[in-house]
Amino acid sequence: MDLTRLRLLVELERMGTMAAVADVVGMGTSAVSKHFAVLEQEAGVALLAPDGRRVRLTPAGHRLAGHAVDILARVDAARAELTGEGEPVGRVDLVTFISVAPVIVLPALRRLKDRYPGIEVRVIEHEPDEALEALQSGGADLGLVYTYSLVPRRFPGALTLRPVGGEPLLLSQPSGAPASSRPMTRRRLRGLADASWIANSRGSDEDELVQRMCAGAGFAPRIRHRIDNLEVAEQVVAAGMGVGVTPKLAAATRRGVVHSPLGELGGIRRVYLAGRTGGWAWRPIALLARYLTEAAAEVLDPPEPTAPGA
Repeated sequence: MDLTRLRLLVELERMGTMAAVADVVGMGTSAVSKHFAVLEQEAGVALLAPDGRRVRLTPAGHRLAGHAVDILARVDAARAELTGEGEPVGRVDLVTFISVAPVIVLPALRRLKDRYPGIEVRVIEHEPDEALEALQSGGADLGLVYTYSLVPRRFPGALTLRPVGGEPLLLSQPSGAPASSRPMTRRRLRGLADASWIANSRGSDEDELVQRMCAGAGFAPRIRHRIDNLEVAEQVVAAGMGVGVTPKLAAATRRGVVHSPLGELGGIRRVYLAGRTGGWAWRPIALLARYLTEAAAEVLDPPEPTAPGA
């Protein structure tokens, strides 16, 4: 049903005559009458009945006018929300990788909820490959993804990226190993040529990162453990059973583990917000993105000015 005709019906119930409705809306009486004739065809029932020289609403007309009030109010509320005039409401599906959840996602969601309780956020945990698939298929609205400077990721052209920061990578070793606050050198890294290295089970970017980093130091790593959970990987290191690469945010202080910066040998992990092009204008998504960006700025290094490789 046409919204204009529903508005005319509401005005007729309020004002009582076709002439009064015509004056209010700036139409001729005949034009208003034609709109009502079409509305009756759309509704499939009589909405008006003759009453002398005037018309009156039938019971069905009154019933539809009541529905019209609610329909028009909802439409006005939706327009206000989308144009930024009303309180934003709606659900956003956020896909994220686990290591940023405690330090970026949860602080952002708490602040968002305090300020905009009408926005509901559903959190989905995925690594970047699965996250990008979910974003493209519509399984998620907004995502936090990462790429390594040594292993640039190709991002789908259907998605728009916004950098939120970066973090250095650290070498995790058992506490008996010498630690240093200075970046790792190739000579020091070559000393771990016979170590048991930890990579992930997916054969993805993290695996490639270890391979390229060690190749840069002149050796092929002996990968003995394939572990996806960074917390478990750190426990393996603490037990003296291996060494591995850990992003700074995931490198919690743990007895039995020492961390050394990898510097240029390991590069950095860049973090991005990703979303379908065109979806960023919806206020719930825009607000969530803003709060995530603010939370990221508190724990990550500033983003680089250059965009990731396509």
